Amino acid sequence: MIDPRILDMASRQPYPLLFLTISGAHLYGFPSPDSDWDLRGAHLLPLRSVVGLDYARETIETSSIAEGLDVDLVTHDLRKFMRLMLKRNGYVLEQLYSPLVVHSTAAHEELKEIGKGCITRKHSGHYLGFAKTQWGLFAKGEPKRIKPLLYTYRVLLTGIHLMRTGEIEASIIRLLDAYPAPQVSELVVRKREGAEDAVLDHHDLSLHEREIQRLTAALEDAYAQSSLPSEPRGRAALEDMLIRLRMAAGPAQRVPGEAPA
Repeated sequence: MIDPRILDMASRQPYPLLFLTISGAHLYGFPSPDSDWDLRGAHLLPLRSVVGLDYARETIETSSIAEGLDVDLVTHDLRKFMRLMLKRNGYVLEQLYSPLVVHSTAAHEELKEIGKGCITRKHSGHYLGFAKTQWGLFAKGEPKRIKPLLYTYRVLLTGIHLMRTGEIEASIIRLLDAYPAPQVSELVVRKREGAEDAVLDHHDLSLHEREIQRLTAALEDAYAQSSLPSEPRGRAALEDMLIRLRMAAGPAQRVPGEAPA
């Protein structure tokens, strides 16, 4: 069940939503009791906003604390979202395929189908780069926080799984079923039961450093052996979809196939 406060926030967005899903720690499988809720998705700007003289923001960002619920909501216009899909951007694919769905339409399902052709070997670079950044944050931080360490493990495992299977899997819980790692499972428990800024015992550092190095090498090897294409193959289909939806939105500015509010 989606919290009614989240549904209410989604219903008050200024443009019709194609989809809205839950991302962040709740998607990754290790929210702390005080973690905020990250909502991500795509909306459809009206035709006038993209062909007329007035500039419309492609990205809408809203932060709110309502009745104790801390929510961070970000959506992109469909054109921007599609352009991100055509890059090696793992974030938008994780948002698109998140199983934690707040709002969906027929266009969301179509976008997910086309998105399969946008998954490439080059997405390994996204996950290697993000893992390097998070490991750097963890290594420089004092005290050593569990959150960036868990993010490092999560993105490496997501990247390995993607290169080997072509599937987007952002939940570390599911990833650990396929790639067991007791030391990571322990971190997940500590993060879920503790605070957002929970810290690590220093005697664990060398173990985690060796494991991160091993998983980094495994991701590089998975990239080298991956059968995924080097370039996305969905550009034409995305463009056709964008033009069709933009033209069909009409004066009511609804996403075609979406029920009236």
